[in-house]
Amino acid sequence: MGNLEERLENYFNEDYLPMHMPGHKRNIKLLGEKLPYRIDITEIDGFDDLHHPEGIIKEIEEKAKKIYKSNKSFILVNGSTCGILAGIRSVVNYGDKVVVARNSHKSIYNAIELNGLNPIYVLPKIDKNGINKEIKASDVETIFGKNRDIKLVIITSPTYEGVLSDIKTIVNVAHKYKVPVLVDEAHGAHLNFMKNSNYEALNCGADIVIQSLHKTLPALTGTAILHIQGDLVKEENIRRELSIFETSSPSYILMSSIDECLSLIESNGKKLFLDYQENLKYFYNEARKLKKLKILGNEILNKNNNGKSKEKIRKELYDFGKIVIITKNTNITGKELADILREDYKIEIEMSSTYYIIAMTSICDNKESFERLLNALKEIDLKLVEEKVKEEANNDFTYYDVDLPRKAMPINEALNSKKFVLENYKNLEGKISKEYIFAYPPGIPIITPGEVFDKNIINIIENYMKANIELRSTFDKFPNIEIVDF
Repeated sequence: MGNLEERLENYFNEDYLPMHMPGHKRNIKLLGEKLPYRIDITEIDGFDDLHHPEGIIKEIEEKAKKIYKSNKSFILVNGSTCGILAGIRSVVNYGDKVVVARNSHKSIYNAIELNGLNPIYVLPKIDKNGINKEIKASDVETIFGKNRDIKLVIITSPTYEGVLSDIKTIVNVAHKYKVPVLVDEAHGAHLNFMKNSNYEALNCGADIVIQSLHKTLPALTGTAILHIQGDLVKEENIRRELSIFETSSPSYILMSSIDECLSLIESNGKKLFLDYQENLKYFYNEARKLKKLKILGNEILNKNNNGKSKEKIRKELYDFGKIVIITKNTNITGKELADILREDYKIEIEMSSTYYIIAMTSICDNKESFERLLNALKEIDLKLVEEKVKEEANNDFTYYDVDLPRKAMPINEALNSKKFVLENYKNLEGKISKEYIFAYPPGIPIITPGEVFDKNIINIIENYMKANIELRSTFDKFPNIEIVDF
């Protein structure tokens, strides 16, 4: 089998097209081959301290601050997860009430658990393909109207599928009550540099913004940035919490990667992003020729027979760098399309779900990369058969358009319960979950600890399993689940 380095080299030489993160896309023609071993050091004299930066690391953070126009930027080498944990803890006390987008990443639920928080969920609608839509500011306003003791609002934008929320209006709502807004912008580190993109969280006034550089920019896996602005968040609190949640032995390879990424954007970003957007425009225009497969961005902008938009939706509410390819109303699932692309075309996509797949793109994808994906989709499209899906089945794999599971106890109380039994998921109606169950990726929970199983949740689990979508649970015993036993 060889060691990891040999296997990675062999994989690279087999010429798989990486339509997935990290954003550097193994494009050594653009980025060179400077990394990694010869710069892998520890915090020796002259190389600064990540948790008390005064020299070269401080210079990198100042560069990030300048490029992103934040009040303060903190570079991260433990991914967005450590930034999310630190950001949330820096502004809440144990047991506080927080507004949370239900379609949040599991790291946010981990923060809820660690801080004993009381989450009030704001629910996105679901489109006909089973994709979470944006969080509405009006829904956040309604929650504040009923709960004046909210301490933090937590929103994910863009989502895994590229859906953007109107962060500016949400921030305006929260700031009326002097409440900070934290935006998990892990999938949006590139948005600040896209032409006519007006929904970047920092520009919209969010107080804490966490971005994964490695997801959509040319940086190594695990690199991220936490930005703050305004007077509702204290720099010293963020720094203290990062010292808890981030390693005390940071990788200089990763910090060097952040520095290289920021320098590339600073020196050549304008041209790179103009070229990137031209490539995206080309892809979406060509993809309109597909007969059976659909592309989410094209579907949003599609016209009906009268020439009027099917939906009154602003173009800016979708990040077109996320190519979401929809298989609904065809004879294959998203998982099957992903398998075909991998096995027949050596194209590895980011994730697959029941009705769609996600191909992630970045400035490191050239026109040939987009053409290769297009040609594969066109060939596959010719072989597909249309099979109309009944519209009443739209919610088979989601539950946000209906009631959430009933909450019986707080998340951390259920997780830490000493009394529990193990049962098959089919027999859990009316019982309290001791663990999370989620489809991975992206890691959004179907049910959280302390919530009660109902028929709807059990049906969702069964439908995911029928579609061969991977499900995971906290204690890794799925399809058996630990439930609280009194």
